[in-house]
Amino acid sequence: MTTWRGNPWAILMALCLGFFMTLLDLTIVNIAIPSMIDHLRASLDEILWVINAYALALAVLLITAGRLGDLYGRRRMFVIGVVVFTVASVLCGVSQGPELLIAARVLQGVGAAILMPQTMAIIIGVFPPERRGLAMGVWSAVAGVATLAGPTLGGFLVTAFDWRWIFFVNVPIGVIVLFLAMTAIPPTRITRRHRLDVPGVLISTAALFCLAFALTEGERFHWNRIIVALAVAGLVLLAIFLDQQRRAQGAEPLIPFALFHDRNYTLMNGVSVAISIAMIGTFLPLTLYLQSVLGMSALKAGLTLAPMSLTSMVAGPVAGRLADRVGGKYLLMSGLVMYAVGVGLIAIVARPHSDWPVFVIPLVAAGLGVGFTFAPLGTLATLSVPPEVAGAASGVLNTNRQLGSVIGGAVIGALLQNRLAAALAGEAERRAGLLPPQAREPFLDGFRQAARGGLEVGAGQTGVHPPGGLPAEAARRVAELAHEVFTQAFVTAMRPTLAVAVVVILCGAALSSAARRTVRNGVPAGR
Repeated sequence: MTTWRGNPWAILMALCLGFFMTLLDLTIVNIAIPSMIDHLRASLDEILWVINAYALALAVLLITAGRLGDLYGRRRMFVIGVVVFTVASVLCGVSQGPELLIAARVLQGVGAAILMPQTMAIIIGVFPPERRGLAMGVWSAVAGVATLAGPTLGGFLVTAFDWRWIFFVNVPIGVIVLFLAMTAIPPTRITRRHRLDVPGVLISTAALFCLAFALTEGERFHWNRIIVALAVAGLVLLAIFLDQQRRAQGAEPLIPFALFHDRNYTLMNGVSVAISIAMIGTFLPLTLYLQSVLGMSALKAGLTLAPMSLTSMVAGPVAGRLADRVGGKYLLMSGLVMYAVGVGLIAIVARPHSDWPVFVIPLVAAGLGVGFTFAPLGTLATLSVPPEVAGAASGVLNTNRQLGSVIGGAVIGALLQNRLAAALAGEAERRAGLLPPQAREPFLDGFRQAARGGLEVGAGQTGVHPPGGLPAEAARRVAELAHEVFTQAFVTAMRPTLAVAVVVILCGAALSSAARRTVRNGVPAGR
C-alpha cells in the first residue's frame, strides 16, 4: 500500500473516474427524457428542470469549491464531493416524483461542483510541467468520453433496464473512486490557518445563479421582465464581485487576479467557453435529429454517436504526449479546426432519410478534433499556474466552461426554435397544394400551432392531425405530408445551428493562435 499511496497514476485514475461521473451526468439524462416523463407522469418543464438543476448548481459553486480546496485540502474536498455525489445519485434513482428528483439533482450538482475543480488542481500538484501533458491528455480523454458517451450509455441503460439506472450506475463508480482517493491520494498539508472570502462567495454565488438561471430559462419564459431583471442583476452583481475581489487581492481572495497575468491561462478560458458553446451547438440539434427525424431508438442514437467518443478516447493521450514534446499551441489549433470540419460534414450529409453509416467519417473527424483539443488546452492553461492557487485556477476554468454550455444551450436552443418555426411554415406552404381543399387550411394551421410549440418534439410527433370527415386515404396522405414537412423542416433548421457551432469553434482556433508557444519539457517560448 506504501507504493500505491502517492503513485501519480493511481491518483490520476481516481481523479479521472470522479471527473467521469460528474460529466457523464451532464449528458446521460437527456436521452432518458421520454422515459422519465412517462414513468413519473411529469411535464416536460419538470423534466427539463431535472437537467437544469444539476447544471445550475454546478455552474454556481465551482469557483467557491475550487478555492476551498486550496485553503482546506484538495483530497478532503474531493472525498466530500464524491460522497455527496454518490448519495445524491441513490436519491435520484429512488425518487418517486419529479419534485424529489429535482431536489436530488441539485444535491448531485453540489457534489459535482465540490469534486470537479479538485481534479485539475491535484494534477497540477502531482505532475510537473514537463509530464503534465500526458496526464492532461488522459484526463481530457476521460472528459471527452464522458461527455460524448452519455447518450450511448444512457440509451443502453434506458432500453435494457429503466431510467433509474442512469443514476444507479454512479454508485459502484463512486465507491471505487472513494477507495482510490483514500488509499492513493496523500492528504494536503495545511501549513497555516486560512480564511475563506465569505463576501466573495456570497456575491459570486448570487451573480452566477442569476446569470445561469436567466440564460437557462430565458427562452422558455419568452425573456419576460423577471428573466431580464435576473440577467441584469447578475451582470451588476458580477461587476460588484470583481470590484470586491480587486480590493481583496492583498488577503486571500476567491479569485487571485495574478492568474490572469499569464496570457495562456486567460486565453484558454476564452477557448473553453467557445468549445462548450460549440459542443452544445452540435449535440443539441444532432440528438434531436437522430431520434425525432430519423426515428432512432435511444440506444441506436447513442451507438451512432459512439465513433466520436471512441476516437476522442484514443486521441486524447496521444495529444497529451505530443503536447509535452512539441508544445500545445498548434495541436490545439489543429484540433479545433478538425472539430469544425467534422461538424461541417455532419451538416452536409444530414438528410431527412439518412442512415447511420454516413455519419461515421464526420464523427471520427470531430472525435479527433475533440481528442486533440482538451489535452493541449489543459497543458497551456496550467503551465504557469502556481500549485497553491491551482484550485482557484481550476474553479474559474471549469466555471467558464460550464457557463459556455449554459450560453450555448440558450443561444442554440433559441436559434433552432426560430429556424424550425420558419422552416415548418415554408415546407407546409409548399406541400399544402397536394391535399384536398378542405384539408389545406387545417394542415397549415396545425403547423403554425406546432411552430409556436417550440422544440417539444419527438419521434413521429408533428402536432398536426387530419381534420375529421376526411376519407381514410386522404387522412393517410395528410399524415404522410405532415411527417415530410416536419423532417425536412428540422433538417433545414439544423444546418444554421451547426454552422454557428463551426463559426464559434473557428473563433476559438483564432483565439488560441495568440497563445504563447511551448517547447519540449513545457518551457514557455515566444509566439
